[in-house]
Amino acid sequence: MSSSTALTPPAFEPSAQIDLVDALIEQGWYVGHNVINQELCYALHRELHHMAEHDVLDEAGIGRGQHHHLRKDIRGDAIHWLDRESDAQRRYLDAMANLQQALNQALFLGLFEYEAHFAHYPPGAFYQRHLDSFRGRANRVISTVGYLNPHWPSDGGGEMVIYHPDDPSREIARVVPEAGTFACFLSETIPHEVLPTRCPRASIAGWFRRNASLGGVLDPAR
Repeated sequence: MSSSTALTPPAFEPSAQIDLVDALIEQGWYVGHNVINQELCYALHRELHHMAEHDVLDEAGIGRGQHHHLRKDIRGDAIHWLDRESDAQRRYLDAMANLQQALNQALFLGLFEYEAHFAHYPPGAFYQRHLDSFRGRANRVISTVGYLNPHWPSDGGGEMVIYHPDDPSREIARVVPEAGTFACFLSETIPHEVLPTRCPRASIAGWFRRNASLGGVLDPAR
């Protein structure tokens, strides 16, 4: 087969899905290395770097809707929601759609949609320990983080720390934000934080959601 007709390598390592599902069942979180295709990581990294250079990212806040506000003392990243505007974004979102189907088939979660944004942390930025969804308001069910940073230095900081669901002060994992690494965890139960970074840090944060619309009132993503 010629190079022009060769198949595009998968965006997401297929064998990782089994380990991911097993880890969610056993402990509520998963971290895998070399899960996201490296060329795709580089393409997404270039796209986010271009946005950051041209100042088209939005400052991230906390809360949703009328309760959304900026708190630099809590989080310092800037974001851009994925909207399939590039081939790289489409490949990533298609991979997450396949993962959503696999999660629904294996865990019967009723996941309805996926939302995701680029996250750019400039040097010194962090995100304090938090949960991605409040108990009893489980529109966000499973959180995902795909890391895009090539050649992350050992002293670069910016690790994501995962804490024990029953003891939020107990660290159980620390994730180096290097390209290809993929993490996911239960949004309601797994506390986590991003430590201060010493280098520009690039990732995609995403959430698989249930349809929480009630009484004809829509519960939109974001």
